[in-house]
Amino acid sequence: MGLRQPANGLLGTVNGAYHRAALNGFMVIVLAHWAEHLTQAYQIWVLGWPVPKSKGVLGVFFPWLVTSEVLHYGYALIMLAGLWILRGGFVGRSRTWWMIAFGIQFWHHIEHLLLLIQAQSGQFLLGRPVPTSILQLVLPRVELHLFYNTVVFLPMVVAMYLHLRPNSAEQRAMTCSCRPRELASAGA
Repeated sequence: MGLRQPANGLLGTVNGAYHRAALNGFMVIVLAHWAEHLTQAYQIWVLGWPVPKSKGVLGVFFPWLVTSEVLHYGYALIMLAGLWILRGGFVGRSRTWWMIAFGIQFWHHIEHLLLLIQAQSGQFLLGRPVPTSILQLVLPRVELHLFYNTVVFLPMVVAMYLHLRPNSAEQRAMTCSCRPRELASAGA
């Protein structure tokens, strides 16, 4: 595994000197989204609120915000973009796991795009009364979103774990700020 040359420009900077900071910022966004979904699950299954009233933290204060397909699609797009932009800092095993998360998020984004198109056009899938995604035909929406967030998040966690604990070949190939300090200071 030869040394990878970092990309130039903004992508090179984000995946080089500022990769750790960019990953941390991205994880704040991801964890805030998780907090919304976990709050909604708590409202439904612990507090016994009806699903339409269970809108997470933001929805309690801004109910119109969480019923917007634009918001949900926007978040799916931000996740997709973040996974794509930050991929350049990953090498070896961690890159494989990161790209698995990207692939799953790509499908999740397609599902949200389908929901957005239906909401904007007023034409719903298979004559349903509300915008409906493909997998929503077999899983309720709340459970489906928890499922999607889980299956995207788990490979991200594996990728980050492996990225921060690279084997020796991966350490040599790393060009980002996440590179272990002892190797970075030795100039290896």
